[in-house]
Amino acid sequence: MVKDYDDPELPVVREAAAAADWDLVQQMVLGRAENDGRSRLIWAVADTAGVERWIPKIIEAEPEAALPRVVGGFRQISWGWEARTSARAKDVSRKQFEIFHARLRTGEEWLFEAAEREPDWVAPWHGLLTTGRALQVGQTVAHRRFEAATRRDPHHFGVHTSHLQQVCEKWGGSHEAMHEFARTAALKAPAGTWLGGLVADAHIEQWLHLERGADNAYIMSPEVMASLNEAADHSYRHPDFDPEGPGVDVLNSFAMAFSLTESLEEAREAFAATEGRVTESPWYYMDGDDPVGAYKRMRSAVGR
Repeated sequence: MVKDYDDPELPVVREAAAAADWDLVQQMVLGRAENDGRSRLIWAVADTAGVERWIPKIIEAEPEAALPRVVGGFRQISWGWEARTSARAKDVSRKQFEIFHARLRTGEEWLFEAAEREPDWVAPWHGLLTTGRALQVGQTVAHRRFEAATRRDPHHFGVHTSHLQQVCEKWGGSHEAMHEFARTAALKAPAGTWLGGLVADAHIEQWLHLERGADNAYIMSPEVMASLNEAADHSYRHPDFDPEGPGVDVLNSFAMAFSLTESLEEAREAFAATEGRVTESPWYYMDGDDPVGAYKRMRSAVGR
């Protein structure tokens, strides 16, 4: 499975975070352009256990600094989900939800403070999309946050994938809104865009939502096939497509989506483009315990 997008700085920044080496964390994060690359480093720090113990001290010591608040806000998101777990809502206790929401509210506070200190940064708004969805701020407020993020970075992949979840039916949106958002975002972006993957993800999302029988009828329809090909032409089939970073996620999404349509030629093409690099998403939908096995089984099924 692809680890860390083959980015050698991710394990280094995790080690620095685990050692509470703020100087190195800060140097590495600020050394990246304020885009998807920086977001990956921030998430790597945020997913590191123990950051919640030392980042509040940095926030207190640097009252005018934005970065400690961004890192702290993202850590509260990750730490909050650790308390909630990935269980269905009905299986999460009231106490777990209380801890989850308390951590998210702290994260929101720090992220808004960061946005005030660095008005041009997209990172605080990226985080606020996630806290807002979990705190159920509603579609109107969520859309305002998305607009704030895209004013700062119109084609930020992480921002768009986060908002795609927001407009899904399961988060208070609808299938229609989800597909409209995905297609519009993809086709408005420059050719070769990673955002084409939103279209594949949206079709997989609806396929997962449907009952057995209806799911295959949907995903194998001519309309879905046409939609996937339109997005693929504007995305990974274009010579300007970058297969690195989030590009590998996009390729895996198309490989799964085309496999589900039973379009052998298109599926083989997408699998070939992955060059054997497997990402956890979307294959964990097929087998949560063995995403790599799911990838290999579907690749074999289409004759690749």
